[in-house]
This record gives sequence, structure tokens and C-alpha cells, in this order.
Amino acid sequence: MRDEVRAVLEEPLAQELMAAAIPARLAYTALDGTPRVVPMGYAWTGSALVMATVAKAPKVRALRANPTVALTVDTNEQPPHMLLVRGTTEIEIVDGVPEVFLDGARKLVRPEAWDGFEEGVRALYDSMAVLTVTPTWARLYDFTSRVPDVIAKQAAARGL
Repeated sequence: MRDEVRAVLEEPLAQELMAAAIPARLAYTALDGTPRVVPMGYAWTGSALVMATVAKAPKVRALRANPTVALTVDTNEQPPHMLLVRGTTEIEIVDGVPEVFLDGARKLVRPEAWDGFEEGVRALYDSMAVLTVTPTWARLYDFTSRVPDVIAKQAAARGL
């Protein structure tokens, strides 16, 4: 991972977003060439975003054909906080339910529902595809001190 990408992902706001109960929205190109976006639970390892899915999911076949992805982790409140990442995906098919899937799900499943959730997924999946996204580009916006360049330029042009 390049130093500038690592620096963005190590910023406190990026770390806060990646630890929050917010799914990543993973964008990829389907086999028919059209774009797809799916919410996914994930875990941050310090060098990659890792998620798991059904081994036979259409996105697995699509990511084998084109491993380039984009994802966002963002908030709903104003001003929004956004972590945008682009990267490449590696896929590994594993037996059972990998811990990384459970790690990502723990952020999204209410504690009182956890036992039933875990029991259900362990009963459902004999194998899963682990998707490891290595970031190649990252941006972080808080819309107070960090805004997209196009917005900053427009605001400056209008004296704002």
C-alpha cells in the first residue's frame, strides 16, 4: 500500500468510520458490464478491508474476472463523514464461516441478536469466499476541513 493511502487510512476519522456500525458499500463491475453496489460487513486488518460472502455469489465470479473495486463507508448525519477507497480484490474460498465474516457482522448485529445470528450463519454456510481488498487509493471527507476539490474550488470562486 502506498504511503499516502496508508496515511489516509490511519487518520483518526478513518479509523472511527471503519470501527463504526456502518457497512461498506462495495462497488464492482458485474459480468454483464453493468455496475453493482452491495452493502457488506467488513473488518479492517490494518492493511486491507476483508469481507466474506457466499462462495457461489455472482459477485465472486465478477470479481475473479475484474478484481478492481471501490467502496465507501459513510455517515447519514450532516455534515457527512466519508471514507472512499479504491482497490483490488483477492478471493479465497474457505471452509465454514471465517472469523472475519463474524468480525464484520459484530459491528452490524445487535448484541441481543448475536447468538441467533451466529447460529444461523454457521448452519447455512459450508464454505464462504473471503474478499480481501487492498487499497490503492483513499480519500477522507468531513465536509468541514476536508471537502472534495471540486467543491473547494467552487467555494473559492464564489468567495465562500
